[in-house]
Amino acid sequence: MLGGQSVAEFLSSVLPVPGNSRLEDEFQRPLVTLTFAQSLDGKIAGKEGKQLILSGRESMLMTHWMRTKHDAILVGIGTALNDDPQLNCRHIPEDERPSHLPRPVILDANLRLRPDCKLLKNYQEGRGRRPWVVCDANLTSDDGRKFALEDAGARVIGVPSVDGFIMIPDLLKVLYNFGIKTLMVEGGATIIGSFLAEPARSKPNTIIDTLIITIAPTLIGDDGVGYGKKLSATQIPSLKHIRTEVMGRDVVIVSALE
Repeated sequence: MLGGQSVAEFLSSVLPVPGNSRLEDEFQRPLVTLTFAQSLDGKIAGKEGKQLILSGRESMLMTHWMRTKHDAILVGIGTALNDDPQLNCRHIPEDERPSHLPRPVILDANLRLRPDCKLLKNYQEGRGRRPWVVCDANLTSDDGRKFALEDAGARVIGVPSVDGFIMIPDLLKVLYNFGIKTLMVEGGATIIGSFLAEPARSKPNTIIDTLIITIAPTLIGDDGVGYGKKLSATQIPSLKHIRTEVMGRDVVIVSALE
């Protein structure tokens, strides 16, 4: 079981260091860590996407330390609406907490994020960084949803879409060009599935550098939401085991994509 600074040391041993990978410049994308917590039966959320607190105290602390080691955190609009997350590092004790806060990024093609969400409230109150909302560039510039989010403090960034979907490589290139060199992808199910499926379309793998999965000792059942339902066998990437660590009641598995 790890605690405090040991968690930070654990993460430093498994996460790639910016500037040490040719992929950054060659493919013009951030270093990407895909991470999430799941039950023993592979569920990450409850019925209809309801938020579940799967991580125990120790692995939750690890996740918050992991956030400090990335420039930005990405979640999808489903997670933003269902969980109303803060995407901060509040579980790290104040006397140990680094000053760096990651940038919250919401992938929200149709601008459904609520202007009164916690991310924007925290920014307005000086307790969080300005959220970036990535939407379909085809949305008109006079869209009222865009103005409402900008009035609330969000930075709205348009990315070209294909049939209404923002492609992962395009998203990563835009974030890289805006100065994001390390990106932590936290979910939800659609985002996780998209990132896992993308290497099959973009060989060699140019999308995920590190995969960190926390497995909680609980079962959710058929009503829960998983992330692999639409992944075919040909899309599932091969993994190289890096490290496994027990954190409290949970098991954390770190892998790289081959």
